[in-house]
Amino acid sequence: MNLFRFQNLTLEQIQALDKVLTEVIPIYGRGNFPTLQVRAKDIIRVVKERLVERDIPVKDIRLNGATASHVLVRDNGLGYKDLDIIFGVDLPRQEDFQVIKEVVLGSLRDLLPCGVNRRKITCLTMKEAYVQKMVKVFNEHDRWSLISLSNNRAKTVGLRFVSSLRRHFEFSVDSFQIILDRMLDTLGSNLWTGSSVETTITVEAECMYGDFQQALHHLQNNLIATHHPEEIRGGGLLKYSDLLVRDFRPASDTEIKSLERYMCSRFFIDFPDVSEQQRKIEAYLQCHYIGSDEASKYDYLMTLRRVIDESTVCLMGHERRQTLNMITVLALRVLGEQNAIPNTANVTCFYQPAPYMTEPMYNSYFISQTQPPLVYHPYPLHVHLQSGLV
Repeated sequence: MNLFRFQNLTLEQIQALDKVLTEVIPIYGRGNFPTLQVRAKDIIRVVKERLVERDIPVKDIRLNGATASHVLVRDNGLGYKDLDIIFGVDLPRQEDFQVIKEVVLGSLRDLLPCGVNRRKITCLTMKEAYVQKMVKVFNEHDRWSLISLSNNRAKTVGLRFVSSLRRHFEFSVDSFQIILDRMLDTLGSNLWTGSSVETTITVEAECMYGDFQQALHHLQNNLIATHHPEEIRGGGLLKYSDLLVRDFRPASDTEIKSLERYMCSRFFIDFPDVSEQQRKIEAYLQCHYIGSDEASKYDYLMTLRRVIDESTVCLMGHERRQTLNMITVLALRVLGEQNAIPNTANVTCFYQPAPYMTEPMYNSYFISQTQPPLVYHPYPLHVHLQSGLV
């Protein structure tokens, strides 16, 4: 065990963790299903009890990712819109995933408001009403599942059940995991009042990046660092561009270009088709640029475009142009949706639609949104905004 990976939380950090675990989070139901008002500690408790009842022991429970980073360093620039809870379990068989799904859906049913006839509500009904996304991975190296609960553009609640996982993080700033077991035991006892802290409690955090102090320095100073981005699905490219938009900067200027090339190469290996790339980018925007962050969608897309333009070495010229054109069209759509162009007379757009862009959104939408002057020209898309948005 590498002791440099671990550190105990301070009293202030424990108080921040208490707030996260006891804050009421709405889980929105579809149709006529009511909104569940739950606290993280309550849903963790119910799920853990049901897992034990079904003979799936829980080794530990952890708070992962951006929320853990928020507990360690508040106002760190990352923000946190998701609550990612990891249950450490053993999953020797694929059949265990079905048990976990039944446990989570049954736990949600237990959390329904008083007066609801739970006996008539099946697990399938609960899935349709409250589950946003379900993922299952079962191979030689990775065995885990994720159940993400409906958030309706609020905080996402993700319950992750991990038996083995080769890679727990993308960048050092989101590589922290806070081990919750002692905290949860205390929250369930009379030692904890919410306003006063039992000072003898010890809560430990682990840095999956490796060196805890180094990663904490990166988080405190808005620095970007990672290793082996080729191991990350998608190369971490979308998250990297996100960090750049949030005013993070590379920790090492000498290494970043090499890392960017690895990120781009892995992204295009995992998502070789332009339509796949578009779906992935749109899904990222939908999950990470909501609420007050929506205004930064355009900056994000143009930052992503610049990184791909400068660092992609694995594509043929026409493939690269297709991807860049697709991202630029998405950026134009964002501008149209946000009415970010106060005077269309300041916009000059030279655009020859690529052959693959046959969907209506690529043609009629932007013509109707921008109006004259819109000039078609037989060269790749180039946009010049005199208002200074580009």
